[in-house]
Amino acid sequence: MKIAISGKGGVGKTLLSSMLSKIFAESGYSVIAIDADPDANLAATLGFPNPDQITPISEMSDLIEERTGVKPGQTAPYFRLNPKVDDIPEKYAQKQNGIRLMRMGRIKKGGTGCYCPENALLKALLTHLLIARNEVVILDMEAGIEHLGRGTADVVDKLIVVVEPGRRSIETALNIKKLAAEIGLQNVAVVGNKIRTPSDREFLVSSLPGFEFLGFIPYDQAIVDADLASRSVLEASAQVKTAANDIYQALLATARKPGKN
Repeated sequence: MKIAISGKGGVGKTLLSSMLSKIFAESGYSVIAIDADPDANLAATLGFPNPDQITPISEMSDLIEERTGVKPGQTAPYFRLNPKVDDIPEKYAQKQNGIRLMRMGRIKKGGTGCYCPENALLKALLTHLLIARNEVVILDMEAGIEHLGRGTADVVDKLIVVVEPGRRSIETALNIKKLAAEIGLQNVAVVGNKIRTPSDREFLVSSLPGFEFLGFIPYDQAIVDADLASRSVLEASAQVKTAANDIYQALLATARKPGKN
């Protein structure tokens, strides 16, 4: 399965990405977890050692120059648009507990200097991960979908938008769905997080008509306490873990529907 996870900052994208990565790995799947949110902490949440020392692919200057033929930051009219990337996961991914993790880094936009070689490498790598790899790929993204394009949208099994009870979160979800439709990504679903009361759940369902809901994750202070104490949040709450397992089962059920591979 290929799963992309997005949503407003602070709603719990990284927590869900981490828990699904862990559950898939414990269930025997080969998992590649991709941190595509420059402000996220997927490595730390998964318990990888020295997470701050993991260099994003977009900052590996020697690799970018080797694969594209152009040094990052240089103005060059020609560079390789389809660089070799099939060996990068094995060479540069961090490995722990059945999960391989990679940090993609930020896709910069026009006006920030020549960033073409970096973008070419990132997009070629993501295309390889989503299309050519027979593994579970979980992509933890920022609030947009910049890392995805028309060439990869149709192979994403599910774009999960994490929402919390709040108008800004709802607006972000609606915007993400609109952006996804523009590139042909139709498999958009929602996970409600930080649910304190039945009215929180009802608010999300009524505010997002037409969305598929994969599940709801309850608010648990134990998650916050574990994070503040620098303890693993993945085992901090039994009820959150149960909710994540239910979402995992919902994803498997979706994948088994007729017409899905």
